[in-house]
Amino acid sequence: MKTFQKPLSAEEEADYIRTLQKGSNADAEKAKEILIERNLRLVAHIAKKYVNADEDMEDLISIGTIGLIKAVSSFDADKGKLSTYASRCIDNELLMLLRTKKKTSKEVSLYEPIGVDKEGNEINLLDIIEHEQTDILDRMELFENTKKLAGLFDKVLNDREKEIIFLRYGLATGKEVTQREIGELLGISRSYVSRIEKRALYKLREGFEKY
Repeated sequence: MKTFQKPLSAEEEADYIRTLQKGSNADAEKAKEILIERNLRLVAHIAKKYVNADEDMEDLISIGTIGLIKAVSSFDADKGKLSTYASRCIDNELLMLLRTKKKTSKEVSLYEPIGVDKEGNEINLLDIIEHEQTDILDRMELFENTKKLAGLFDKVLNDREKEIIFLRYGLATGKEVTQREIGELLGISRSYVSRIEKRALYKLREGFEKY
């Protein structure tokens, strides 16, 4: 940690502030430099409050010094003490730094690599988002089509056709049944089951396109 000069006395500080505000350009600039240099200890003192924020102390002092410079440049002696005003400016500058760091730390580039696919190709977050959006659209379309198709069963199929389609594709139980097993269950031939199935599927496709 660097060594800072001792703070100015109240009388010295008041003199430099008057020079800063009412002196010639050269004198005012010199007074400004002294006011900044002799208040750097204040910056270090305030910066210590933020050492647990995973920031380097030198960086904190550098940012805090910006707040001090702003304070010295805009200070109005009629509105209080320079140290009080400067403390607020230094604090504000450091808090602004930490808020910015916190915000950017949460931002993730859509193009930042996050892994590889089965073929070893690099994938990023945008790939995942686009894939998920496609899946969502596909699921929505499938849901709407399934809903539409279900409504056609009572509209275009007779009872025997519905029974065979339900059994054949496991629509009620989730277990598909072969044409031969359906034939044995209903007491009809496998070929007859096949004909009924084809006719039912044709009706459903025709109804789906029509409605």
